[in-house]
Amino acid sequence: MTLSRTDYPRIRAVEARPIAQDGRQYILLHDPLQLCEGSLIVPQPLHLALPLCDGTRQNADALSASLAVRYGIRVPATAIEQLLQALDQACLLENQTYFQACTRVLDAYREAPHRLPASAGLSYPDDPQALGQFLDQCLAARSPLPEPDGEIRGLVSPHIDYARGGPIYAGVWKQAEEAVCGADLVLLLGTDHNGSAGALTLTRQHYATPYGVLPTAIDAVDRLAEALGPEASFAEELHHRSEHSIELAAVWLHHIRGGAPCELLPILCGSFYRYTQEGEDAAADDRLNQAVRVLRAATAGRRTLVVAAADLAHVGPAFGGQPLNPMAKAQLRSADDALLAEICAGRAEGFLDEIRKVQDRNHVCGVPPIYLALRLLEPVQGRLTGYDLCPADEQGTSQVSVCGITFCT
Repeated sequence: MTLSRTDYPRIRAVEARPIAQDGRQYILLHDPLQLCEGSLIVPQPLHLALPLCDGTRQNADALSASLAVRYGIRVPATAIEQLLQALDQACLLENQTYFQACTRVLDAYREAPHRLPASAGLSYPDDPQALGQFLDQCLAARSPLPEPDGEIRGLVSPHIDYARGGPIYAGVWKQAEEAVCGADLVLLLGTDHNGSAGALTLTRQHYATPYGVLPTAIDAVDRLAEALGPEASFAEELHHRSEHSIELAAVWLHHIRGGAPCELLPILCGSFYRYTQEGEDAAADDRLNQAVRVLRAATAGRRTLVVAAADLAHVGPAFGGQPLNPMAKAQLRSADDALLAEICAGRAEGFLDEIRKVQDRNHVCGVPPIYLALRLLEPVQGRLTGYDLCPADEQGTSQVSVCGITFCT
């Protein structure tokens, strides 16, 4: 029997959020890989079929029957089939349509002269002059910070949008200006918001900003890929195309350097769930240890700056939690202070221990890049250049915490 593209439907990991239009409630589905233009809006109660698309039900008839049994709702199989067709056309099902689209888009990404800045014109101006004026205003608004205690070798930069995180970006990049301008290689570790557990994802593609192109250090990429295995190292390379974490730090890097290029080693870091909630020991992970050894060897003898593009907590209804009241905000700040103390002390394992203590209840999305930066730089001391709580919903009941930290020898 030949299966159609909508048989045994399994929906991919996509971003879903409720929206209202004309007094009606919908679920907005957005593809983080941006394989197709636009987003898909699913009306209620049809959206109840989405979690049932887990690959275990054969077709629309089976999904219709499941809705009737589970929720007592009768949705015609024809309506569900229309939903499945829309999901297929939007490349939101794990099927042949999706895999073909991945191959096509990845080939185009690799064949392009450089990676286009995906957030330009959205999160920040795409015109270099307008961008420069905006970032210079952020820098001018920051008060001077004390001189660093030693040579800056790395930093933690946010990856939240500039509108909310501008002062924190400005503080840390301004403090690190001398090190940024003096670097001939920047190892940029970014959170991969859609990355597999423990994945370290490489690319040979160059990163462009509105100021020009930051060339990727191909030799260093190849050395790491050989050590970790090429298949695993590039399995999720397509994530580089739309992931914003590395890009938002790279723009600041390029701005502080006055548009002058330097080599970049961009690495997207997947989830550390296995280390923070499943009891595995990151310090005993052979693959992570091998990555640290190879990266140290590949950057030895070069003026290398290590950048962790990382936010901290994501809490409140926008992230599936309870609304934050003043007490909850105080508790969040206390938990962040404990994390910041371990980071600034240069204790990679202590940083992970703080996450484990609370089972990562604050959803710290910068764990992998911060941990790896600490491992690469140790022994090192950090200094906090800024911290802020940023609103994540219109009601002010959800928050994202961000920080800037410089690391000195």
